[in-house]
Amino acid sequence: MKSIYETSPREFERMNTSEMREDFLVQSIFIDNEVSLTYTHYDRMVTGGVKPVGKTVELPNPDDLKAEYFLERRELGIINIGGDGTVTADGTSYEVEKLGCVYLGKGTKEVSFSSKDSSSPAKFFILSAPAHKEYPNTHFTKEQASPVTLGDAATSNNRTIYKYIHNDGIMSCQLVMGLTVLSTGSVWNTMPPHTHDRRSEIYCYFDVPENQGIMHFMGKPDETRHLWVQNDEAIISPPWSIHAGSGTANYSFIWAMAGENKDFTDMDHVDLNLMR
Repeated sequence: MKSIYETSPREFERMNTSEMREDFLVQSIFIDNEVSLTYTHYDRMVTGGVKPVGKTVELPNPDDLKAEYFLERRELGIINIGGDGTVTADGTSYEVEKLGCVYLGKGTKEVSFSSKDSSSPAKFFILSAPAHKEYPNTHFTKEQASPVTLGDAATSNNRTIYKYIHNDGIMSCQLVMGLTVLSTGSVWNTMPPHTHDRRSEIYCYFDVPENQGIMHFMGKPDETRHLWVQNDEAIISPPWSIHAGSGTANYSFIWAMAGENKDFTDMDHVDLNLMR
């Protein structure tokens, strides 16, 4: 499990592209029959992916956690962005279609992942954070996420938002998770940009067409930088950083957070005229 430490805004201002990619970009998330994990000291989140191909893959218990099992002191959010798959937790199986979500609470001991069809394997994006109490394991389909369409074609940000783990959805200790699907012809996400100093966030970009890419903007509002991101890659966004992106074609992305609260609307919006 790779470990990434926190970076202050002062350090960030002095970084070159390679240093930014090393500290904020998460690559090789979906590897056949492996669990890829990255530990970030931003709110002690663990993020990664599982891509089971023709076999069942178990969630490991990295020594870094110093726990008897992965979810001894943690909770876990899972969103499938690939083919149909199954998440099994302590003997209970959840059939998860594309864009479906599973929440596993503190105390869940045995977790495994499998795909229905090895020719179209599931791709499970995962995010874990420390948990202080147990909440029930829960499965949501994308239809249960009460999808809402926002934005406008005129501003190139017409998009549908699916909210899974939040105050009015699946209950958790501190996880907030969902995803956004941009309509054809729309490329901007999260407009206007914002920060939320009370939570750290991870963006996982997916369904990016071949030979297309995303320009992800980050940094303090008056000192921004950008990184080019490819399909199935994620960006770690510190609490002090904006997070917005524009693609060379429409795409989708998971937004996954942990921190002080679970209020989806807790955002500090930034006037575009003040961006630098």
